[in-house]
Amino acid sequence: MNAVPIEIRFQRIPAGEFRMGGSDEDKFVTAVELPARMVRVKGFWMGVHPVTIGQWNLQTGASLPGHPDLPVTRVSHAEALAFAVALDARLPSEAEWEHACRGASSSIFPQGSNLEPDDANYLYDESGETVGRGAPSPVGAHPANAFGLHDMIGNVCEWTADLWHPTYRNAPCDGSAWLESGQADRRVIRGGGWDHLPRLLRVSWRDWAPASARWDNLGFRLARDIPS
Repeated sequence: MNAVPIEIRFQRIPAGEFRMGGSDEDKFVTAVELPARMVRVKGFWMGVHPVTIGQWNLQTGASLPGHPDLPVTRVSHAEALAFAVALDARLPSEAEWEHACRGASSSIFPQGSNLEPDDANYLYDESGETVGRGAPSPVGAHPANAFGLHDMIGNVCEWTADLWHPTYRNAPCDGSAWLESGQADRRVIRGGGWDHLPRLLRVSWRDWAPASARWDNLGFRLARDIPS
């Protein structure tokens, strides 16, 4: 990768303890979001936005098409990780991602129990009506959450560091990435994308993608440790 300086805006995410996983009042909770458990996360830095096409092209010397403010997509997990390492950063753990997305909230969505088209970029409402633009939007086009982060839900799904496990049974509770005994060719993705229903933009929603996936609704954002 080229040593071209690029600007990545980071927001400091405070340490905290939160209940990770699906909630009893959420009718769309599935087994992969359970059992819910208390997790303690250290403070860290989180990218304010997903990495953009412009940032990707400047750093890598690539010439991916599209407006430079759109989130970069069609990037494999290994490519996202290499990009992060080149900038002295990393991918967030799944626990860090959920903590940052919640913004100290325990609600189904970062801003409450319901989702409106102005809140995030998603395509269909729960009745199947088209309410979104049907394509990625420039980062920051929707309101930030309580921690000052944009596009944590909707727009593009995001890679995390974790291997895929089909439940949270025996998952770590210290906020670290779960890299043991999982499926090495599958990585956890979070957040939901521009072509999804609201139920897939819930804070607790999780799924997996093949580590080699290059999907048009899958991107990533960076995290950094806070020096001790």
